[in-house]
Amino acid sequence: MINVILTTHGPLAKAMLASAHMVYGELEHVFPVMLSETKGINSFRDEFADVLHQAGKKADGVLVLCDLQSGTPWNVACHHAFDPATSPPMAVLGGVNFPMLLLSDDVKELNDVNQAAVELLEQARDALVQAQLTDTAQSDDF
Repeated sequence: MINVILTTHGPLAKAMLASAHMVYGELEHVFPVMLSETKGINSFRDEFADVLHQAGKKADGVLVLCDLQSGTPWNVACHHAFDPATSPPMAVLGGVNFPMLLLSDDVKELNDVNQAAVELLEQARDALVQAQLTDTAQSDDF
């Protein structure tokens, strides 16, 4: 099983999870960690380590979805991901969006976190589209 840490600057992670609950249901495999203006970086590091420990229990891997590459959440996640002592294995993706969060439910049953990252990234890319005018009516059903 792959668990997911959703980490963002500010309350974006909790807001995304609340929206996911509304349209998809509970995502019990997702653990939010937010960097706030009132929390220092050291406090964030400590909280991330605690959540990583929790998310890693009974998991084959932990996939971290960050809002922004090279920000503090990304840097802290990568610090753990590239530490050989980190267990279970981790993978880190940047640029999380709502479809990616929802699609994480499709990869949670995999055993290889790196394969889960590859599949999720591929699926998330397919969710990025530009609206185009068509001659036929489009259904609101997904």
